[in-house]
Formats: sequence, C-alpha cells, structure tokens
Amino acid sequence: MLSFLRIENIALINSIEAEFGPGLNLLTGETGSGKSIIVDSLAALTGERVSTDLIKEGERSARIEGVFSINGTREVRQIFEEAGVELESGSEAEIVIRRDLSLAGKNRVFVNDQLVAAAFLKKIGPLLVDIHGQGDQASLFEPSSQLAMLDHFAQTGSLRENAAVCYAEWRSVCEELKTLKSDEAEKLQLVDILRFQVDEIRRADLRSGESDELEDEKRRLNNIEKLSLLSSQAFSLLYEMDGSAVSTLGQAVDRIRQLGEYDDRFKDYFEGLDAATAVLEDVSITLRNYQNNLEFSPERLEAIESRLAEIARVTRKYGGTVETAIEHHARSEARLSNIETAELREKELNTELARRRKSYLDAAAALNEKRRAAAGRFVKQIETNFKDVALEKARFEVRIDNGDDESRFGPDGSDRVEFFFTANPGESPKPMAKVASGGEASRLMLILKSVSNQQNGSKTSVFDEIDAGIGGRVAEAVGMKLKRLAAAQQVLCVTHQAQVASKADHHFVVEKSMGKRSTSITIRQLDDAERIEEIARMLAGEKITDAARENAREMIASAGKR
Repeated sequence: MLSFLRIENIALINSIEAEFGPGLNLLTGETGSGKSIIVDSLAALTGERVSTDLIKEGERSARIEGVFSINGTREVRQIFEEAGVELESGSEAEIVIRRDLSLAGKNRVFVNDQLVAAAFLKKIGPLLVDIHGQGDQASLFEPSSQLAMLDHFAQTGSLRENAAVCYAEWRSVCEELKTLKSDEAEKLQLVDILRFQVDEIRRADLRSGESDELEDEKRRLNNIEKLSLLSSQAFSLLYEMDGSAVSTLGQAVDRIRQLGEYDDRFKDYFEGLDAATAVLEDVSITLRNYQNNLEFSPERLEAIESRLAEIARVTRKYGGTVETAIEHHARSEARLSNIETAELREKELNTELARRRKSYLDAAAALNEKRRAAAGRFVKQIETNFKDVALEKARFEVRIDNGDDESRFGPDGSDRVEFFFTANPGESPKPMAKVASGGEASRLMLILKSVSNQQNGSKTSVFDEIDAGIGGRVAEAVGMKLKRLAAAQQVLCVTHQAQVASKADHHFVVEKSMGKRSTSITIRQLDDAERIEEIARMLAGEKITDAARENAREMIASAGKR
C-alpha cells in the first residue's frame, strides 16, 4: 500500500506531499491541473524511465519519494535478500523509495536509504504498484497483454520461468546448428581441397634437409671422374708412393724420439706426432676405400633428379620450402580435423536439439494445461463482474490455441491467447479489439485488472481516468466497482466523474494556480464540506448551485450506505 508521496521540482510542481490511506483514494481537479503528472511521478517509483525534461524549469534537480507498506509479500522479500538491501523483518514492513534526478545526469535511486541500481527498482516496483494509464486500453486488445493477464490470474510464474529457460536452451542449440550448417556447399568444397593437399604433401614424404643431401649426392655423381682422380692422387701422396707423407712423417717421428732420449724438451711432442701419424693413416684408408667404392650410376642420378623435381614441385605450391610445406600439411590436417569434428558436433547437436525440443514442449504443455484449467474460472469471474459495471448481457470467452510448430515457440510457451467479447445478446463473441467501444474498453480494463490482480491484495492499483468516455448509470456502476475493488486492496484513481468521486474513502483535489510569473500545482485532502463542494463543481461546472450541492450530499450519503 502507498502511504505517502512527496514530489519536488517535477514539471509545474514545486513541492507537494500527500498521505494516502487504505481503500479508494480519488484525485479530482480541473482538466490540466496536473493529476497525470502525479501519476507519472508515481510510475517513476516503479522503475519507469524518467527524462530530465521533467525537472521544473529553472531548477537543477528533482526528487520523487514514496513510502509503501507490504504485508507478507514473500516475492518482494526474496528480491531484497538477493540484492542485499535491508528490509524490516516481520509480517509487515515499510519500503521507502526515492528517485533523485539531476540535469547533470546523476540520476540515482535509493531504497530504504540504500543506493540501488535502476534494475532493482524495475523488479520490485511492479509488485508494489500496478498503474493503468489513459492509453492502456489499447494494450487490452493485444494478445500478449491478454496472455499476461491470464497468467497473472493463473499464477503461472514458475511454469513460465521454466518454459523461458527451456526455450533459451533450445534456441541456443538452434543457433549453433545454424552456424555449423551455414555455407554447406563452400564447406564441402573446402574439405575436398584440404584432403587433396594433405594427401599430396603426405605422398611427397618431405623431410627437412633431404634436398641438400640429394644435391650433394647429385654433385658427386656428376663429378665421378674428378673425384676418382683426386682421391687416387691424394692416396698416393699420403701412403703409396716412395717418399709418401706417411712414410716421411714416420721417419721424422723416429728421429725426434731419438732426440728425446737425450733432451726431454722433445718428449712433449711425442703425443701430438703420434696423433698426426694416426690421422694420416686414417685418411689414407678412407681415401682408398672411397676410391674403390666410387661408381657412376645413371639410374641413381635420374632418381635423384626426379626426387628433387618432385620436392621442388610440391614446395612451390606450399610456401617455397620443405619446412613451409610441412607446416601447411599440419595446418590443413588440423582444419580438416576441425571440419570433421564439426560434422560429428552437428550430429551431437541434432540429438541435443531433439532433447531440448522435447523439454520445451513438455514445459509448454504444462503451461498450457495450467492456463486451460484457469481459463474457465477466469471467464466465470469476469462474467460475474459484468453486472457491476452495467454490462449485464455481455459474454466473455478466453480462447487458447496451442501447437507444436516451431514458429509458435516463445519464452512464454506456444499458446496463442485471445479474449473474445460481445455486449449484445444474440451476437457471437468476437475479438475484443473489433467489438469493444471506448466506454466498454474502460470497463473491461477495470474488470480484467481487478480479477487478474486479486491474488495480491498488498499491491496498489492506480487508474488514470479509467472512467473516460462514460457517464450516468455506467459511471455510477464503475464507481461502485472501484469501491468494491478497494475493499480488498488500495486503489488510487484519477477521475472526472462525480459518480465515481462520491465513492471515495479519501478524496484529494489537485489544483493549478497561475501567478504573474509562475504556475504551480498543489494537492490537498478534502474534508466533508470540501468534498460536497468539489463534487458539486463536477456536477454543475463553474457556477455551483444549491441543487448541485444537495445532489452531491445525496451521492456521498448513498455511497456510504452501500
């Protein structure tokens, strides 16, 4: 329940305060006096966006503050606990919401003097206040709004949440599959190319350093005669001919050993000379074996040239070197593996998609079952209320169309809900958008909201000119309906109808005063005498007659007896 409202520096308002009570709180006043500004300010406390344009001209900041009391609202308490915002313990608690606006853009929200995010206010605001503005009748004709009303009545909250989760999971798998399947022809072409490249490089059996080895061998084969001559000459000079290097070195070593017997200085060279002799002998043996094994092979030379040509052909296609070709092979294999893995992933996703689809359909079916079970009770209560607003002969239907076509899937299930209505006996109900007049739409809105919200008696319902377009007997009926609704929950209503105003438990008048340099808006609660005068004004206009005052007294007295 809204117990207190303060507005500072909003539009034409300097500063106003109002204390509201339980039951029916009525706001009246001349057209343009600022009643809707008060409703818009209250909407700001429920999380609605507020433009800095609302700040009063000449001021740098503005403030809207409301005090609410809740009674056993578990959902509100849970939101406070999750956000870490303090809330009084016990069955009843007070919530103070404040919005500070600034031309500098520093717009802040406080709940119980604790700074909170605007998202927090959007969560708790609608649980405290339900506002029906002057343009809300149009939303009454939207199937999405009608679905929300039925769900609110049926209390499908947990089922809707489950359906939304299942829908999101199903959509996620759908999107991943869509990505995998995109450009399927291009992907198949890429697979063919990659497989060809991988096979070609694998068949080439490339090895780092092989080209250098083959070039060396090719060079030897092309110079076989020169190599034979050089190795023969070297062997002869080192070992074979008279006075060969090995023989000459051996003689020199023998002489130096003899010198060492007489002079120790030469002994230091013995080890090095022995090593030199061993090296010459080893080289000589190598040269002899090398010469003996030299053989020219045209077949081997042809094979080398063929292999070098193959290596050159493959490396030209894949980077210019054996190393880059080997790297390309590794990358292509990895890409091919990824694509083949993607194909496997696609199979897995198709299986997952079927599972997620079934989960969603099960959730949607549970939601559909609950809606259908509630629809009959909803219709019965709506039609029971028709006589309260002078629609005694009207008929009302809720039609629920369900299907498993994926085009119907959504976070709220796969149902299409639409309300059908007729005010005339003998006529079949038709979609409300096609048959409800302005006055009928207002009354339907009142009934639908009162029935769908009946589970939450701690919420404040706000109606901004719900009685627009009606008068006389119908206005009287709407006033009594608001009165009965206010017996179960707090109602705040802006009205221009005297019949409605006469039913108030708390009557406020909003007035606009125009000075020479400024205009201001005020609000005040009326006492009994002031109520009579205000309702008489609503009946008679500017010139209030005694007859109008007497009529006002009778209307107030009559409302009090009912």
